[in-house]
Amino acid sequence: MTKGPTPRQVARAENIARIKELALAQLAGTSAGELSLRAIARELNIVSSAIYRYFPSRDDLITALIVDAYDNLGQTLEEAGARGRRGPRRRWLDVCRAMREWALAEPHRFALVYGSSIPGYRAPRDTIAPAGRVVVAFSAPVCDELGAREPVAYGDSWSRPGRVLASQLRVSADALELDLPDAAMLAVVAAFARVIGALTLELNGHFVGGFEPADALFDALLDDEATRLGL
Repeated sequence: MTKGPTPRQVARAENIARIKELALAQLAGTSAGELSLRAIARELNIVSSAIYRYFPSRDDLITALIVDAYDNLGQTLEEAGARGRRGPRRRWLDVCRAMREWALAEPHRFALVYGSSIPGYRAPRDTIAPAGRVVVAFSAPVCDELGAREPVAYGDSWSRPGRVLASQLRVSADALELDLPDAAMLAVVAAFARVIGALTLELNGHFVGGFEPADALFDALLDDEATRLGL
């Protein structure tokens, strides 16, 4: 019979979850660079040194929060873009709308992974795979539709990228295991950048007084990108 976790293991898991919860609550009112393990220890009513049994440093806690955010977003996009009766265009639009819903519901987590760099923090390799999971989920409907076909023409600079950019596109596509020609990979990267950029503008209040709510603007942007991608 397989034994379950011991009381100590259960208590440790609960404390780690609570530390992350308190850290996210801090991020609602401050930047990740100002995240304080001492403040979290006070909230937990433990001595400050005890928290280092769970996270040896502030950077370790930030990394854990980043990995969790990427994984949560990646799962959300995978579910939104799951294969079914919908065509690739509808699936991709659903993926992008799910990303926006997640970002609006989790603005501090979105800022943690797609916002400004954190002073003094250097992301370890542990964050690469979770970050890639998001891009793969974002790209899946495009890959299913295009395969070896080129996207709608963007112009010569898109259909025939220069040597340096072509090499970067190949490295990125291979790392993410995306079976896309260079022009299609470039179109996906551009679409991802535009969607993240639009969400960043919205979350930072740049559409207030002009495009509020930004639902119609976001949908128009997505329709244009889907057409550019050839979906």
